Amino acid sequence: MGRLCETDGLTEDQTEILKAVRQFVDEKILPVATELEHADEYPQEIVDGLKELGIFGLMIPEEYDGLGESLLTYALCVEEIARGWMSVSGVINTHFIVAYMLMRHGTEEQKKKYLPRMATGEVRGSFSMSEPGLGSDVAAIKTKAVKGDDGDYTIDGQKMWLTNGGSSTLIAVLVKTDEGNDSVYKNMTTFLVEKEAGFGETAPGLTIPGKIDKMGYKGVDTTEAIFEGHQISAEQILGGEAGKGFYQMMDGVEVGRVNVAARACGIANRAFELAIAYAQTRETFGKQIADHQAILFRLAEMATKVEASHAMMVKAARIKDGGERNDVEAGMAKYLAAEYCNEVVQDSFRIHGGYGYSKEYEIERLYREAAFMLIGEGTADIQKMIIGRSLLKDYKLKG
Repeated sequence: MGRLCETDGLTEDQTEILKAVRQFVDEKILPVATELEHADEYPQEIVDGLKELGIFGLMIPEEYDGLGESLLTYALCVEEIARGWMSVSGVINTHFIVAYMLMRHGTEEQKKKYLPRMATGEVRGSFSMSEPGLGSDVAAIKTKAVKGDDGDYTIDGQKMWLTNGGSSTLIAVLVKTDEGNDSVYKNMTTFLVEKEAGFGETAPGLTIPGKIDKMGYKGVDTTEAIFEGHQISAEQILGGEAGKGFYQMMDGVEVGRVNVAARACGIANRAFELAIAYAQTRETFGKQIADHQAILFRLAEMATKVEASHAMMVKAARIKDGGERNDVEAGMAKYLAAEYCNEVVQDSFRIHGGYGYSKEYEIERLYREAAFMLIGEGTADIQKMIIGRSLLKDYKLKG
């Protein structure tokens, strides 16, 4: 059977890593994904297998016991994993963002303390910006960290939508601090909060109430985090300097958007695979439905959208790997891949006909998962705002 989304110019190591991940997806994820998803069961055996493959340390430098691979390698692995089950890619996404933020902005002591154990999956990361009363308006956060006379801080507030909120043991959390700056964005700080895995009071003054029940994206634990007088040392400020949190988080979100684009590509690829296989086995009016022009055209459109999304995602990853900002390209990749993912999944659903509505068929799960791609790491409108503002700067009229 043919395969979409091959990537040119990969090293031998990259090719071998992708080959191993593809085999793992085909053998260990796809056979159990729908059953686990319907049961909303955490995929512990799959996670343990990913640890053995080194996925949790894929981008962590070798000096901290990781594999030292690129964002492109990571994104291609995420694409493969999401093709198997999108929730599994979510298990590693926020972990990866926290590791990236530590690599880019952490003090040497913080890197040595956390990165080697993050590479093995012993320490699991999650990150938190959102709150119940805000969406994409990060400036409106209310959770505060107040500095005491001893130089340490007390955190109070409620955070929302923490992926891995229960299973993680380290949260990178964005809060307001009083740095005396005119800009609200310079009065935000990222703290590295240690906690126990699980639910309830996982650290003094920190409660993880339980999993949020969702339409899709099941298996992975999505939670709230309630801070009530949580005491934390100033040594746990990411990078050691207060007031830098917003910019650190935005750097993490850029790579997170590449990740979400990769996840959307993986879902779309799987939906196409299911559609073209079904179209060659289902018969109507005396011939397989793939021979009907309407279905043939739909398959052609689906494959084109899958390839276009993949190409945009790869470009965004390569720009970031080159040391440049990729906010525009990451926004484009996330926007395009998410929209096309939903269109491809809907077309696959249509090709399946009534069977697509049955929980016995995998496309039913993909249909629910694809919707999350539209909102994860910023909606389409947010991406278009980022892209549009940058275009006005790049093409500003002179005179």
